[in-house]
Formats: sequence, C-alpha cells, structure tokens
Amino acid sequence: MGYKVCSESTYKALLNEYSNYVDMNLNIDIRRGRPATEQLNLSGAMLKVKSSDFIAKGTNADIRNYGLPKGLPEARQLFADLLGYSVDNVMIGGNSSLNLMYDIVANSMLRGVLGGDRWLDSAKIKFLCPAPGYDRHFKICQDLGIEMITVKMNADGPDMDTIEELVSTDPDIKGMWCVPQYSNPTGITFSDEVVTRMANLKPCCNNFRIFWDNSYCIHHLYPNDQDHVMDIVAACKEAGNPHMVYTFMSTSKVTFAGSGVAVVAASPENIDFLAKQFDTETIGFDKINQKMHVDFLKDPENILKHMERHAKIMRPKFNVVLKALKSGIRSAKVASWSNPKGGYFISVDVMPGCAAKVVDMAAKAGVFFTNAGSTFPYGKDPLDSNIRIAPTAVSVKDLALAMKVFCVCANIAAYEKCAK
Repeated sequence: MGYKVCSESTYKALLNEYSNYVDMNLNIDIRRGRPATEQLNLSGAMLKVKSSDFIAKGTNADIRNYGLPKGLPEARQLFADLLGYSVDNVMIGGNSSLNLMYDIVANSMLRGVLGGDRWLDSAKIKFLCPAPGYDRHFKICQDLGIEMITVKMNADGPDMDTIEELVSTDPDIKGMWCVPQYSNPTGITFSDEVVTRMANLKPCCNNFRIFWDNSYCIHHLYPNDQDHVMDIVAACKEAGNPHMVYTFMSTSKVTFAGSGVAVVAASPENIDFLAKQFDTETIGFDKINQKMHVDFLKDPENILKHMERHAKIMRPKFNVVLKALKSGIRSAKVASWSNPKGGYFISVDVMPGCAAKVVDMAAKAGVFFTNAGSTFPYGKDPLDSNIRIAPTAVSVKDLALAMKVFCVCANIAAYEKCAK
C-alpha cells in the first residue's frame, strides 16, 4: 500500500457521504463555459434598440442589403478601438469566432494563405496544440483530418523551445492554437517573452499561421488585478512576420452566446485576402446584428463597464469553487488547481490516473463536469489528471453542492488509487 490521503475511517465516511449524494437525484450541469441567465439579462436592452439610420457610417450602403464584406464600418471601428488596432486590421464576421476559425482553417487547406501554398498540397497537415487547451480547437483539427501535436503548457505559456524546434524543422506543421489570455482551461496569460518568441518564429514552410484565440481579453474577474497579453499582431510585424497571425474574439460572452458578433484581426493584407475568400461563401455577414451591437456597446469604455457587471455576477461563483477545493480536498496529493484572474474556467489536476474516475463518479451522483481528457488532443490526457470546471452557468447554491460532490469523488478516487 502506498501513500494514504486519509484514514480508513475517513474513507468510509466519504463513501457514505457520496452515497447520500447519489440518493439526492441531483442534476447539475457545469460542462461548458456558458453565461448565466443573469449575465444574459445584462444585454436585454440591446433587443430594444431600434435605429432609423440604416445607412452605414461613411458610406451609401444600406445595412439591410447585401455588401460590406468586411463588416459594418462603425463595428470595425468599435472593435479596432477596443483592441488597439487600426480599422484596416479588423474584419467583423458572423455570430461565432469559432466559425471564423473553422472557415479560415478550411480555406487554408483548400485555397491557401496569403503568400503561401494551400495546406492540402503538403504530405500531411499538422497543428501544434498547447495542452491543457480548448477542446473545440482540437475538434476542428479532428473533424478536418489534421494531425495534432501536443505541446506542454507551462505557467507562462506553451513550451517555446519545443515550438521553435518543431516549426523550424517540420514543413507539415501549418498552424498552432493559442488562447493567450486567461487560457482555457488553466487561466494563465502568456508572458511577454513567450509572445515575443512566438512572433519571431522561423517556420520552414511559407504557409504557417498562428490562430490566436483571444476570447477572454476583456473577461477580467477583478477590477484591480488584471492580466493583459502583449499585442501579437504588432509583435509579428516588428519581427518581420506581419502575416503570420490571425487573432480572434467575439461578444458571445459579452452580449448573447450564439447571437453575438465575431472579430478577426490581422495585417491589412491578410484582412483583404480573407474578405476575398469569404466572398465565395457569403455576400455579407449580419450587419443588422452588428448595428445593434454598436448601438448598445457604444465605445470601449462602455464595454469595459459592461464587463465589470459580468464580473460582479461571476466572482462569487469562482470564489465558491476555490473555497470548496481549499476546504474539501484532504491532501495536496489529491488535487491542485488554478486561481485565475479572469476567463471562464478553473483547472483542476487530480491525482494522476484519477480524472476519468472522478468525472464518472460525479456523473453517477448527478453532477456533470467536462469529460476527462477533453482538454487534450484526441481527448487523451496522458496523465488522466486534468478536469475543467466551468462555474458560471449555475446558481451559487447548486455550484456549492456540485463542488462538495467533486471533492468527495476526488478524495475517494485518490484513496483507492493509493490503496492499490
């Protein structure tokens, strides 16, 4: 018998507690990072915005008609101002940045990138995937038959030694996923050194692209303790790689999830190139929705105030999770966890070999967490350790109960692992 995380009597008490939870017939779903109803209500006034001015600013274009493939000018200006770019660096898409990413990957495969060959002309197509990472990024690759290479995620970002070596030696590596600020699921923010090294990569092919999914760039939890990632577009330009990066964000967790607007920012030349590619699949994205967002969000200052209202709703939920982990985990060997300053997730590493068991036990008690392994390519966590917790969508009361179940399951799984 190896290390014990608790006494046998405590273990038996935990089993009894778990049995009681199973008998409660719970149904608490915290699998995905969804805004709570209270957060969605913050943007309710947007649905009442009615503008009689249907002419796009600085143009003769009627926003109710076709046209403006790069998006509504005032929407491009709003998000350019928010992100610190020129309007020429910004294109507004449809309701989902994930959709933009998928389409750009697919177009790169079929039709190539600015100044580079199409990816399908290579023997293989590979992507670098820092992990733990965002499961839907990995799903894009898997859906399109792209081979994924796992890269270790460190406390300051992905392992750049590995990335530099692979990108400079393997011409089949065409891209890399990144969530650079309040990363999904770990909550870390890439350091300036990591961003600088990334911008200075020397790919051995002419069509490598960084997919910089900056979804949480304004999703701070604390007004006086915030992370801000270095500007990758400017860093790439300074490094002589101006076209190597696409950066993304959306208002899915700002206004309405699934009914927001998506943004891609890149070099002006890349934006022109993307607009031409998208011209084949759409005659224009939803400019009415873009107009509603501009009228409601108004300017960067108002957007940040709006996000403070989101944070006020979210902070107590993050605190509930962190407090429950601190009080409910019996030993440092049972689990460790992140303490993010923003974003939508808390990452927990349970004892290696226990994550799948913890998630399965919790599900049998009616508490549903993201599947173990989801934060790694192909759904395979080599340590079977990482579990993503998404605290935002449920009530504080349900979340507190869910975390009690989680801690009991983690303690039981660790005890039984050590007892083997």
